[in-house]
Amino acid sequence: MNSKNSPTDPRRRRFLTRSLLAASAVLLTGCDRLSRSDTMGRLFDASSALTQKAQRLLASRESLAREYSPEDIAPTFRANGTTNPQEAAYRRLAANGFRDWRLTIDGLVERPQRFSLDELRSMPSRTQITRHDCVEGWSCIGQWTGVVLGDLLDQVGVRDEARFVVFHCADRYRGGDAYYESLDMIEAYHPQTLMAYGLNGRDLPIANGAPVRLRAERQLGYKMAKYVMRIELVESFAHLGRGRGGYWEDRGYEWWAGI
Repeated sequence: MNSKNSPTDPRRRRFLTRSLLAASAVLLTGCDRLSRSDTMGRLFDASSALTQKAQRLLASRESLAREYSPEDIAPTFRANGTTNPQEAAYRRLAANGFRDWRLTIDGLVERPQRFSLDELRSMPSRTQITRHDCVEGWSCIGQWTGVVLGDLLDQVGVRDEARFVVFHCADRYRGGDAYYESLDMIEAYHPQTLMAYGLNGRDLPIANGAPVRLRAERQLGYKMAKYVMRIELVESFAHLGRGRGGYWEDRGYEWWAGI
């Protein structure tokens, strides 16, 4: 095959990625209003499936997002969405440096477990310098350190019927519904998918999701849940929110946000 026409050719990948992002941006415009329509809901679902298939054609299950050099790291990593949760339970955990915080992993697993922040920090870690791409149009490069999510999932033993990994968060965006997000098993087991507790060589700040946030480097920023309290393995989204797999997806965003 001619390398210029190969799915892995960098120029072709960049072109197709920009095209997919542009299409997603068009669909997301005015999504709160459009998502109330059943017809538009079906359109979002069809577009999401098309985008997912296109990206999976462009990249293998293990292909890595680009990693950068230390010189590329932004002096301050931009925070957006919720930056200081006011929920009482979270404030109590933050007040003592998250010493009482526990990450629960349950659902369709063989051995449900709870991990303290110190336990996560004692596990083998990965550090990566990657670019965060927000659907709003901005990007920022930061260095993340954390536990590879796949390693945690191996510890609890994922059951065969599990299809998705759901991240339940401590914050309620603008005082509304509790924030949550989800990944399929391929993205959950990707080597760059982390439960990150460090940013730019320091403890993860509250504004960026302390004590632990998701980093799924092949996805847009709204997938990267902050303030994660619980990870649930599920077969479907039927019992969650409005059944679409995430806080923003319930409001019209595409579930698949691959880049």
